[in-house]
Amino acid sequence: MDQESSPHEAMFLVLGYLPVYELLLMSQVCRSLRDALNNDVLPWLNILVQRPLSSRLSDHTLINITSKANGGLKTLSLINCIHITNHGLQTLVRQNPHITKLHIPGCSSITPEGVVAAVTTLCHGSNCLRTLRINGIYNLNREHLRTLASCLNNNLQLEQQPLFYHERHRERERIIDLEACPKCYEAREVYDCPKRECECRACSFCIPRCENCGGCIASEQVEEAACSDILCLNCWLHEHPKCSFCNKPYCRQHTSWWPNSSDSTFVCRVCQENSSGYTYMDDFM
Repeated sequence: MDQESSPHEAMFLVLGYLPVYELLLMSQVCRSLRDALNNDVLPWLNILVQRPLSSRLSDHTLINITSKANGGLKTLSLINCIHITNHGLQTLVRQNPHITKLHIPGCSSITPEGVVAAVTTLCHGSNCLRTLRINGIYNLNREHLRTLASCLNNNLQLEQQPLFYHERHRERERIIDLEACPKCYEAREVYDCPKRECECRACSFCIPRCENCGGCIASEQVEEAACSDILCLNCWLHEHPKCSFCNKPYCRQHTSWWPNSSDSTFVCRVCQENSSGYTYMDDFM
């Protein structure tokens, strides 16, 4: 777009809904958009950083970006931002004391002590976090969770929504994503059982669960899907189609791998690998 031309008015309406990476790109399109982003705090009140920016984001860059909110930042979601440190997070929350959603999953350079310090700062006075996401922070333990729970006490008095394994990727209004597993006592995501007659609760390391229905699986009923995930016997029997060679179906978490045609026969990626030397893990490299 020509730097002197003006974009359609609809372009300005979507700015408040874009992740940071797209906002930064939009600021380079033309002078009008750049001025709109520099002069309006609304697009910067809810910050979402994900791939491809997450692996390159530094403390300094993050603080520069969030400064555009003029201290009014409401939501901070940093997904796998491996270079963000305790110092950067603490500086940010001090400058933006009204954050109500702090999501920092996979930010591996932030320590448990850094999380506790940030949450303590944000829950000081009348403000309190509504949701906290910290899965992927290394070395969290029960004592850290107790400290976080005490900071979030006002909200934790509300009943936590159940978390089912097969729905774990959906956004849920749970106050905190981690808790002490009742079986191993490690700080992990703890899943409820959707079976009406079962009240088991534990992390996925302690109780294997079906990718399709989320129910707990007895050791003698564990079945493997073509994508290497596990299914309960009932879901395995009823899931179609199955690979013509290994007789395994894909789970519902990998529906994008299902055959597109109406033909009931297909060859799974693992069997294709065995015949061609291609590995489906190349998709994740």
